[in-house]
Amino acid sequence: MGWLHSRRLHYWLAGIAIVFVALAALRALFFIGFSGFEFSALSDSDAVAPTLGIGLLFDLRLAILVMLPVALLAWFPRWNLVRVRALRWLARVYLALALGAVFLVYIFDFGHYAYLGVRINATILRFIGDAQISTDMVWQSYPVIWITLGWLAATALTLWLLVLLERVTLARPAKPISRFSLVWGSALMVVLVFLGILGRFTDINLENPVPLRWSDAFFSGDNRISALGLNPVIFLYDTLQATNETYDREQVAAHYDVVSRYLGVDQPDAQSLNFIRHQGPQPYAIAASPPPNVVFIMLESLGTSAVGAYGNPLNPTPNIDRLAKQSWFFKNFYVPVTGTAKTVWASITGVPDVSRGETSTRNPLITRQHTLINAFAGYEKYYMIGGNSGWANMNALVRQSIDQVQLFEEQHWRSPMVDVWGISDLDLFKETDRILSKRAEKKPFFAYIQTAGNHRPFTIPAQNDGFETLDLPLETVQNAGSRSLAQYNAVRLLDFDIGRLMEIAQEGGWYDNTIFVMFGDHNTRISQIPHMPPAFAQLGLESNQVPMLIHAPKLLQPRVIEEAVGLADLLPTVLGIAGMEFTNGAMGRDIQQPAPEGERMVPLVLREGTFPLIGGVTKDFLLQMQHDGSEPTLHDLASQEPLTDVADQYPEEFQRLEQLTRGLHETSRLMLYQNVRAD
Repeated sequence: MGWLHSRRLHYWLAGIAIVFVALAALRALFFIGFSGFEFSALSDSDAVAPTLGIGLLFDLRLAILVMLPVALLAWFPRWNLVRVRALRWLARVYLALALGAVFLVYIFDFGHYAYLGVRINATILRFIGDAQISTDMVWQSYPVIWITLGWLAATALTLWLLVLLERVTLARPAKPISRFSLVWGSALMVVLVFLGILGRFTDINLENPVPLRWSDAFFSGDNRISALGLNPVIFLYDTLQATNETYDREQVAAHYDVVSRYLGVDQPDAQSLNFIRHQGPQPYAIAASPPPNVVFIMLESLGTSAVGAYGNPLNPTPNIDRLAKQSWFFKNFYVPVTGTAKTVWASITGVPDVSRGETSTRNPLITRQHTLINAFAGYEKYYMIGGNSGWANMNALVRQSIDQVQLFEEQHWRSPMVDVWGISDLDLFKETDRILSKRAEKKPFFAYIQTAGNHRPFTIPAQNDGFETLDLPLETVQNAGSRSLAQYNAVRLLDFDIGRLMEIAQEGGWYDNTIFVMFGDHNTRISQIPHMPPAFAQLGLESNQVPMLIHAPKLLQPRVIEEAVGLADLLPTVLGIAGMEFTNGAMGRDIQQPAPEGERMVPLVLREGTFPLIGGVTKDFLLQMQHDGSEPTLHDLASQEPLTDVADQYPEEFQRLEQLTRGLHETSRLMLYQNVRAD
């Protein structure tokens, strides 16, 4: 057992222990400060503790990998850490850089999860293309200086412990070790290191040893719990390394019959994968003269859990609640994928942005898309954004897809910039009214207004027409779904501004003949939503379900839509209301047309990234599966135990949704490229 006296072994094993403890501490910080779980979840849930255990195995793997280069420097025969002081300095520099990089990834991961509810993955690279705006948003939203100091302090403390370890181990006198002891001790250490990196110590197939993988953390079926088991550095690396195919034509062909029937394709052709269908003016179209204006209003980061009409107990949205009673009110409306750029994409193109890396707006090969906005013949077309439309390259989609669009952004406004996102939403509404009211020919118009105030840094502008913030206890707003008082007041401000927009439109003379389409782009990471059914937190639906109103009280009678409706359905539905003729090759459908599948179903991406979890949701059920079609499960949305797989209880519904979910997802991937307009 002489090999146990090795100075280099003691140094390396203790170094692994130090790094592992640091990573475990960061995991504890994530659990306590960012996961949304109370400490009692360790005993209340059967899955939390085992998932954290899986996470600790990932942490051990990362600690070993971080220290492996140091092991090589320590075990060189002559030139090693014991004999050569320069190599010790080289090891210190390496450790400083490696630890700094690892801790920095954790910082980004915490912020990414706090806002989007998703651990950091390869999609984070999409922000590099908007580095200036991303940097400004971070600077205005977070205490960057204190975070930086904390990052440097954590790196320095860990490095100091490792340097101190050098002195305790490498600097002490050596003890003799026999060659035999050295050989078999080294062999044993190789096996232990292999097992540590493998992440498994039992049930190992020696012929094909499968390492612990990110998917092992998802055994519970609850995405919030699964997030506790991921290591952000390893998960980021895994997602960066995975292949990212654009689409799978064979899978589209295999599901063509199901999807073409779902879409109501006029002339199905499985060889050409044709999805084109034509819709003429319908008898339910409104009789408006002149033709009605259409205004899309994207409500930044507004999910149903933040809206009173959907059950929020603090009544933060009295104006939206009032409008809901006067409008077509959609109780089960979903965006297909979370994220502002992806919502803009789907609402304009009718194709869910199911790209697995960067957003489709950042792909220059596909930003020239067919859009049904162009079916509004004789309309003037506007796109209004308070800041820079270059964020996520959205201006390319807008300008290349919408014919003769007039895009207004930060350089066009007279109002002052209030933060990184440009002018305030209220000023954006006033500036929009100024432009619309001064139209020369008074043609009908289509306008898309993209708000941004309900987003970090949650700025309350000085000039806000008398809006006043409320000072409520933090626990009160958190129990109602907001992570902070600032976020709660930002929702209230957005609602206040919507109320003012209705007044501004009335004063400007364009309210009565306008169809207002208001929808959230995604929900933020919600800490507690006891006023919502358990399925929305446990199955991750709170991120995709958003409020949706079609408000035109002079043109449409109030109506409550209970069926599941998706973002891609908006343009076909509004064109049907307006009596317009159109040809559609994308995913959306007019909701006033019969649904060939029976009960309406909406395709979703429940977990974004290189390895997405996809789903199909109806009014009553959610079917979810891995992106490759494996592990399908059916869930009852009204159940108090929604994680229970009810496929055996509803076999016909399971079979129907399983085919539709995979087919619509694969078809959406194809449509991103098939819907591109010819030059």
